Amino acid sequence: MRATTIHAPFDIRVTEVPDAALRGPGDAVVRVTHACVCGSDLWAYRGVAARREGQRIGHEFVGVVDAVGADVVTVRPGDMVIAPFVWSDGVCEFCRAGLHTSCPHGGFWGTPGSDGGQGEAVRVPFADGTLVKIPAGTDPALTPALLTLSDVMSTGHHAVLSALAGPGPGPDGWVAVVGDGAVGLCAVLAARRLGARNIIALGRHADRTVIASKFGATHIVPERGDDAVAAVRELTGGGAHHVIEAVGTEESMRTALAATRDGGTVGYVGVPHGGSAGVDISDMFNRNVALRGGVAPARAYIPELLADVLAGTLDPSAVFDLTVPLAGTPDGYAAMHERRALKVLIEV
Repeated sequence: MRATTIHAPFDIRVTEVPDAALRGPGDAVVRVTHACVCGSDLWAYRGVAARREGQRIGHEFVGVVDAVGADVVTVRPGDMVIAPFVWSDGVCEFCRAGLHTSCPHGGFWGTPGSDGGQGEAVRVPFADGTLVKIPAGTDPALTPALLTLSDVMSTGHHAVLSALAGPGPGPDGWVAVVGDGAVGLCAVLAARRLGARNIIALGRHADRTVIASKFGATHIVPERGDDAVAAVRELTGGGAHHVIEAVGTEESMRTALAATRDGGTVGYVGVPHGGSAGVDISDMFNRNVALRGGVAPARAYIPELLADVLAGTLDPSAVFDLTVPLAGTPDGYAAMHERRALKVLIEV
């Protein structure tokens, strides 16, 4: 079968790899129909995150179940499914608590020894705890929206839940989103979905701020750094009550914390890169600013978000602005790296 592999910085290839196959009674094999490139994949593409030569890559996919092990009961061959970006057993204390990303038996697609999502098929361990079935007869036109639930929409949702969990006036307060990538845009959409009325999107790319406004942003701040902080503080009369950090750099975290009103909360989901990631504990202490978030337990959120997509009340598919076939995946990486694309959809 064909799958996407990474060989060195800026060296993504679609190569022949061993066929995905059942290894245990709890496994399933999913034939991938659609996958995508994540902003976090770019850290490996750029050489910031180390990878082994020839390692599989990609962690967002939907597809059709081809085969299941003897113990699998929740999905059958022929079912359409969404795979969250982490597999999990579904029964441990963390999974029962909705923190599937801490499952001791879980893992991330594309890690050594596992299949990556950007390929023709994937072996799914713990299929019952991992896969979410898409109802039969679902309109194929919804597939891009359903694919976002695998990671990017669930991550935006997690960021907003984390930020809204802190003290303050709740959804009636100001929400600011630092980062105009796909996760940041999905956070804007999630904030609106959860009832926020005043949403600031921090972004300077016109094509992305158009989507932010479509998703529910009421204000756009194109400045960066100290200028962005000053703009947010002026708009909100002292800082946003709830701030989303959706980038992962020191600069973005410093901006998020500084733009937060005293007593407010930052929900962070950007994969951290660089030293302390911009966190100043003394400043947070003095201003009673809380920091919550981390890796999104997408498996916990997919059923709720899936219901809204099927009902027609949630559509994050606008984050996809370039579609490529599997063979064109290397071009998709280049397009995202060069900011010619926001998020690339791969049709397998």
